[in-house]
Amino acid sequence: MIWHLIAAMFAGLAAAGIALLLRVISGKRLPRWIIPAFAGAGMLSYQVHHEYTWYSHKEMQLPDSAQVISTEQEATFWRPWTYLFPMTTAFTVVDHDNLSTNETEDERVVEFILYRFEKQPTDQVSHQAYLLNCSAEEIVPLTEEFEQRQDVELRRISTSSQLYQAVCPSS
Repeated sequence: MIWHLIAAMFAGLAAAGIALLLRVISGKRLPRWIIPAFAGAGMLSYQVHHEYTWYSHKEMQLPDSAQVISTEQEATFWRPWTYLFPMTTAFTVVDHDNLSTNETEDERVVEFILYRFEKQPTDQVSHQAYLLNCSAEEIVPLTEEFEQRQDVELRRISTSSQLYQAVCPSS
């Protein structure tokens, strides 16, 4: 986070330098307030760029075996441009290297971990283990000891969902 603050400061300094150069080239006909205005615009531009490229940057850091299942985009009132161009603030990933498949007579059961990345002031990563019965199209969360919890009911999952297609590829 400190590096983003430093980068924003340098973006502001660079924009202020451009404004100063424009002021000198114009023979000081441009007003003096253009320098701090350019500095503020430079810092704001860096911050907007950083927020909009957060998802693509995080996606590049994922291993090749990871597949993005879903993304969440959000618009907020203090960022009015997000109403026109919503930014991705969270996404969910399944790692194919961590799939554990067990096949019985007529059923195929897959144990996997679902990772959720959230853009916060400090990025948040949470994970939850799940058990998915591909034949019955049912999913249940597991405890940290990878055992089925007794207080949670099975949840139906559609075969057209990206999660089902990623974990239970058609064979």
